[in-house]
Amino acid sequence: MEALVVDDSKMMRFVLGKALKEVGFTVVHEAGHGKEALAVLAKIPCPGLALVDWNMPEMNGLEFVKAVRTELAYRGMRILMVTTEGSTDHRADAAAAGADGYQAKPFTAEGIRATVAALGLKV
Repeated sequence: MEALVVDDSKMMRFVLGKALKEVGFTVVHEAGHGKEALAVLAKIPCPGLALVDWNMPEMNGLEFVKAVRTELAYRGMRILMVTTEGSTDHRADAAAAGADGYQAKPFTAEGIRATVAALGLKV
C-alpha cells in the first residue's frame, strides 16, 4: 500500500518512511507542507494513507486535512496525524476536520503499526 508523509522536517519524513516500510508499506511519497502535499496528490494515484504533521509552514496539517476532505477523489485515503500536539482539543479538532487517527511524537514503528491497524488498513 502506498503512503504520503507530510512533515516539514526532512529527518522526520525519513523516520516516518522507515517506520512505514517496517510495517509493510512499499511506496512512500513525501511533502514538506500541506500545499506541497496537495501538489503531490494531484500527480499520483490516491494513496491509502497519509501521515501528516500539524505544525508546518505555508499550510499546516489541519488545513491540509480540511482541504483533502473536500475532494471526492481522496475519500478513500486514511489520514493519520503524527504530531507533538497532543492536547484533547487538538485531537478533537483533527477528528472534526476528518483525520482518521492520531499518533503522538515521539513514536515507535510498533506504535505506527498499532495505529495503522486500528484504522483497518491491511498491508
